[in-house]
Amino acid sequence: MALGAFRLNGQFLRVAEGLAQPAGMTAAWWQVLGAVLREPLPVAGIARAMGMTRQGVQRIADLLVERGLAEYRPNPAHRRAKLLRPTAAGRESIDRITPAHQDFADRLVGELGAEQARECLEVVRRLSAALDRLADPEGR
Repeated sequence: MALGAFRLNGQFLRVAEGLAQPAGMTAAWWQVLGAVLREPLPVAGIARAMGMTRQGVQRIADLLVERGLAEYRPNPAHRRAKLLRPTAAGRESIDRITPAHQDFADRLVGELGAEQARECLEVVRRLSAALDRLADPEGR
């Protein structure tokens, strides 16, 4: 399962890089910005939601802020853990990716069939939940 998941991750990353590049983004930037489209989150919250390290998210968040695609805002719940949110420019970058992303998703569902695509999604969710339950606090 792990080798299959590693291969699938690499395939998804190649697709994501190809979709993000015309918008001047990387797959990692898209992933972090995508995590805060609905609501601002602290770096640690993004890391948990995306299965990334806090340090990795921090590095990307700082780059997004530096490039004007995101901004840090005060966090009423925690003085030191600022909230990351996209700027208008960040939302515009995501909006430039969306049509090609939707087209690819439609083609993938067309390749698999709607029912099999739903089954794949459910299996991935179940596998992820099982791994969450089995992982120790250090994520090993």
